Amino acid sequence: MENLTLEWISVGLITCLAVISPGPDFAMVSKIAISTGRKAGLLCALGIGAGVTVHLMYTMLGLGLLLSQQSWLLSAIKIVGASYLIWLGMQAFWPDLKAKFWPSSKAQSITDDHPKRLPSSKRALTNITSHPFVIGFICNVFNPKTMLFIVALYSQVISKDTGYLIEIGYGVFIALAHCIWFALIASVFTGQYFKQHIIRYKGFIERTCGAVMMAFGLKMIA
Repeated sequence: MENLTLEWISVGLITCLAVISPGPDFAMVSKIAISTGRKAGLLCALGIGAGVTVHLMYTMLGLGLLLSQQSWLLSAIKIVGASYLIWLGMQAFWPDLKAKFWPSSKAQSITDDHPKRLPSSKRALTNITSHPFVIGFICNVFNPKTMLFIVALYSQVISKDTGYLIEIGYGVFIALAHCIWFALIASVFTGQYFKQHIIRYKGFIERTCGAVMMAFGLKMIA
């Protein structure tokens, strides 16, 4: 019983420290919440939690340690995740780049990019990939640090003698910790105080978050 209590405390502390440490998820949720609103930020937080459950499921099935030892797989995950982060970060600068290099095409781009002018299949794909939940999910699924964190937690901190139901309980806690923390971040950045005092710097904060996401992406493949 004492060992189990110590294990719970260890899992709780390590998870909380890992969740609140600055990373691409923090920058992504902040950017989405500031640019799109609280609902979008909360959906992104749920997507992150859902992405964590993917890592939890294959780890508890015994595949996590095996996958983490495949260098080619880790490299592939890093490349995909980094490319996605860089692409998301560049979106924060896209309006400025378009206005600077293609100022005369503004009206035309509005017409060409209008959802109704796109083919139904392409419009559906665009709607799915740009949904805040999907963005959070994909970003976390292809985050190798999350993968290695959960694999290390279940292989080094959690005992092999721990019951399967307790392991599931740990997994629920880890996923909820991610959801709650990033939902809190989204709520803070869309709160009344932020709107009244910091909203004037909205564009600057969005671009800063975009630059941070690009930096994390470049660091992942460096």
